[in-house]
Amino acid sequence: MYITDVNCKEETAYEEMRAVQNRFDKCTGNIAYHAYQSFKTGEVSPELAHKIGVELAEKMWSEYQVVVATHFNTGTYHNHFVVNSVNMFTGKKFNCNKGAYYKFREISDRLCRENNLIVIENPKGKTPRSIYFAEKRGEPTKYNVIRQAIDEAIEMCINYGQFKKIMLKKGYIINDNYNRKYPTIRSINDKKAVRMYHLGEQYLPKNIANKIEHNPYYYQNRYMEFIHPKKKKQKYKVYKYKGKFRDISKMSGIDVLFLLLFHILGLLPKRENYQPLSPEMKQEVRKMERYSNESRLIVSKKLKTTEDVKDCISRTEKDIEDVTNLRQKCRNKLRNCTDGKLIEEYKEKRNECTTILNKYRKNLKTANYILEDIPNVKEVIKIEMQMKNGQEDITKAKKKDRYLGR
Repeated sequence: MYITDVNCKEETAYEEMRAVQNRFDKCTGNIAYHAYQSFKTGEVSPELAHKIGVELAEKMWSEYQVVVATHFNTGTYHNHFVVNSVNMFTGKKFNCNKGAYYKFREISDRLCRENNLIVIENPKGKTPRSIYFAEKRGEPTKYNVIRQAIDEAIEMCINYGQFKKIMLKKGYIINDNYNRKYPTIRSINDKKAVRMYHLGEQYLPKNIANKIEHNPYYYQNRYMEFIHPKKKKQKYKVYKYKGKFRDISKMSGIDVLFLLLFHILGLLPKRENYQPLSPEMKQEVRKMERYSNESRLIVSKKLKTTEDVKDCISRTEKDIEDVTNLRQKCRNKLRNCTDGKLIEEYKEKRNECTTILNKYRKNLKTANYILEDIPNVKEVIKIEMQMKNGQEDITKAKKKDRYLGR
């Protein structure tokens, strides 16, 4: 929901952190640390949660580069901290010990008390989830996701009709016909609907409509920006692909599978203001660097099937074994060698073998990832296409109803 950077810029945080590590020659070992801070559900606004997180980062890591991000994906507001392990002034590595943990907790508790928030006194062992999460025992996690989508939609409209359009674009269908006993809501990807009273009294259609009526008129601008996002000028190279991306059944080859994945994610060709529909596909964005490495290997080795990948793994393992034996021979010769020129020559060969081994091992790891990711990629593509087809069917039905109504 919010991202703030301490001692660096959001657009270049990674490059700036790497630059500090390179300047002090501290590029090995732990290159970054991750911390998080949670708040009780319903007690804090996203703005306050982020404000507290930024203050905590500034007090805890005043001489380090930190990225602070506030999330709501688990049903409660929480902050993530990604901290560069190298001090930007002294070059010393951050000492992540128990003392640092208790200092982090002490500062967090103090800031929460200053803002009249609940603090867990004398925590023992792992904190029970019931302290942070407000859902009832046995309640599905998707309820919180639906509540979050409804809350976001309420803040973008000035009438109930606009609210339903926003929810449809978010991937949710609300059925609140007067002849139904209970209004329901379901994701386009789900077959089973949820009765809205399960979400809470405030999430019933009549209560949502009453709340929307009190929204200021300028919320209309948010509605228009969400429904009709402004298209920016194309700044990227346009790629052309012969064929239909929808027709998965006629495609063959794992290279085309990853091409289709990048297209659905809005990366090939690059499309601004584009977001996948299904939560499963949105999760895949986090693996883009991994998928990019896999695609490069597929193209460079001309891999078309899983059998090609398995053959590549076998060849790479054999190459690793051969180079490892060659490097060991160089090491053996170095032990008893006294000639300075020969020593330099053996060291050069040994280092060359190490460089080649690193490349082979990276390719082997990537090839194994390909075999692991192919079933998952197929599944998320199938889910995303189902959601797109479902949304298009709904849009066509609405257009037909409007036409017949005229």
